[in-house]
Amino acid sequence: MIDTPRVCVHVQSAYIPSQSVPEEERYVFAYTVTIRNLGRNAVQLLGRYWLITNGNGRETEVQGEGVIGEQPHIQPGSEFQYTSGAVLETPMGTMQGHYVMIDHQGASFQVEIPVFRMAVPSQLH
Repeated sequence: MIDTPRVCVHVQSAYIPSQSVPEEERYVFAYTVTIRNLGRNAVQLLGRYWLITNGNGRETEVQGEGVIGEQPHIQPGSEFQYTSGAVLETPMGTMQGHYVMIDHQGASFQVEIPVFRMAVPSQLH
């Protein structure tokens, strides 16, 4: 029997008005990511890839090791949560991407991060 790693990702974003300067096209957003290990074995997050798209359609790619300086091990039935941020030139945008992880045997796999929206509350229709 093959035990495929099952990892669930949930993201919640928020606009940070105190750090934003709309007159200078600077809109700051925080996002909190919850990564749940629904499988039977531990997994480790090694890296990340983000595609950030602003309201004008301009795309920025970000990739690197770990998240917030960590490469967390996530035990079966537990979760890892972190908060990070993004700066956009527009009051709305989206982010999506994937995590590169390894299972308990060292096999690499990707976990998709579903697209989520970042928007200044007054911009929502």
